[in-house]
Amino acid sequence: MSENITEVIVGGVVLAIAAGFLAYAGKVTGVSTGQSGYEMSASFRSADGIDVGTDVRLAGVKVGRVTQFDLDKATFRANTRFTVLNGIELPDDSAVAISSEGLLGGNYVELLPGGSPITLSPGDEIEFTQGSVSLVSLLMKFAAGSGGEAGDTPQ
Repeated sequence: MSENITEVIVGGVVLAIAAGFLAYAGKVTGVSTGQSGYEMSASFRSADGIDVGTDVRLAGVKVGRVTQFDLDKATFRANTRFTVLNGIELPDDSAVAISSEGLLGGNYVELLPGGSPITLSPGDEIEFTQGSVSLVSLLMKFAAGSGGEAGDTPQ
């Protein structure tokens, strides 16, 4: 009989630890933050490296996440919908860019506030966008541009 009680106690401890890990994972990924926000949209020429769930940051601080990501078949641009925390009012001349965390890091959506006194409303589209820059294409341009001899002058 004491064997069954020990198994029940160990099983309960294992379930409690599993629940703790799930709560921690939800907090880290932003799924269960409990903070509400409003939705905005933007259209990018190139949106490499972002997907649903990607962080949206303002001044390096996470203020939302990407909620929808699809291709506009008419314009061949990536339409993106994302949330922004309530209480953050973006000027109507704000921009949004896809930035990289570093050479080996992932990408995130960066909000760049403007200076207009007029603010965007929930659901508005941010029109000023900058798509992602491919590291491979930058390296190719660098390699192609370094083929000249020392002392060569452009004519």
